Amino acid sequence: MRLLRRQFLHLAAGAAALSTISRIARAQAYPSRPVRVIVPFAPAGTTDIVARLMGQWLSERLGQQFVIENRPGAGTNIATEAVVRAPPDGYTLLTVGAPAAINATLYDKLNFNFIRDIAPVASIIREPLVMVVNPSVPAKTVPEFIAYAKANPGKLNMASVGNGSSPHVAGELFKMMTGVNMVHVGYRSSGPALIDLLGGQVQVMFNGAGSAIEHIRAGKLRALVVTTATRSEALPEVPTVGKFVPGYEASAFFGIGAPKNTPAEIVEKLNKEINAGLVDPQLKARIAELGGTVITGSPIAFAKLIADETEKWGKVVKFSGAKPD
Repeated sequence: MRLLRRQFLHLAAGAAALSTISRIARAQAYPSRPVRVIVPFAPAGTTDIVARLMGQWLSERLGQQFVIENRPGAGTNIATEAVVRAPPDGYTLLTVGAPAAINATLYDKLNFNFIRDIAPVASIIREPLVMVVNPSVPAKTVPEFIAYAKANPGKLNMASVGNGSSPHVAGELFKMMTGVNMVHVGYRSSGPALIDLLGGQVQVMFNGAGSAIEHIRAGKLRALVVTTATRSEALPEVPTVGKFVPGYEASAFFGIGAPKNTPAEIVEKLNKEINAGLVDPQLKARIAELGGTVITGSPIAFAKLIADETEKWGKVVKFSGAKPD
C-alpha cells in the first residue's frame, strides 16, 4: 500500500510538472498566427486609433500581426457577441469600452453577460469628456451654466451620440446631480452632433476630448470643464467638473478583453506586453495627443474597473429612463 501511494504521488507530481511545462510552452508559443482585435466602432474614432496603436505595438513585440477589425452596430453588442462566441484561444480579442458597462442596464435582454463572458486582459486609456457649449450660451463657468439652465428650464438642447452613449449618460449624471433640465438630442455619431453644436441647433454636449479639442482651440466651442477627477494634459487650462459639482466624475475607458476561459498564461502575456507599451514614451505621447491618459494594471484591476463602472452607470440609466435607439 505504501509503495502504491508513493507511486501515485510520484505520478501526480509528474503530471503537475508536465501541466506547468505545457502552460509555459503554450505562452511562449503564443501567438503563432495573426490575432484579430475587434473594435465595436467605425474607423477613425479614438477607440479605433488607440486599438491600431496598440495593435502595431503588439505586432512588433510578439512577431505576429494584430489585425484590427471594425464591427460597429447595436451599441457595440454585435462586436461583443462575436468575441463571446469565438474560441477562447487568444486569437480573437475585443476592444472593451464604457458602452459595455452601460449596456448591461440599458438593454433589457442581451445574448451574453459581459462580466461573465468576457475575460478582462488589460486597461489601456481613460479619455476625459469635456463639457462644451456653443459660444451663444452666455455661461463661462459651470455655476453660471447651472444658473442659466435653471432660469431657462427645458430650453437648452444637449447633444449626444445616441441613447446610452458615454456622452449621453455623462450629461444625465450632470442633470441628476445638479437638478438642471436639458432636452436630450441623440445623433448617430459625433460628427453630425458637433456640426449642429457649432451651428447652434444644440447648445451643450459632453464630448470626447479628442474630437472636440480642435474646435475648442479655434474658439468655435467653449470648454467649461473636463469630466475626470484630474485635469487633462491636452486641456490643462480647463478645470474639472468636481470643483463645482462635488463627486461628479465621468470618462470613457478602453482596454482589451478576450473570451472567457482564455488560458491565464496568454492573458498574462498580453497584459505584460500592453503595460510595457503604455510606459513607452512614444506610444504614451501619441495617446496623450488624443486627450487620453494611460491606465496600467492587472487583469484583476481592469475587472474591478468594469464592475464599478457597470454599477455606476446602471443607476444613471435607470434615472434617465434611457432606452436603446
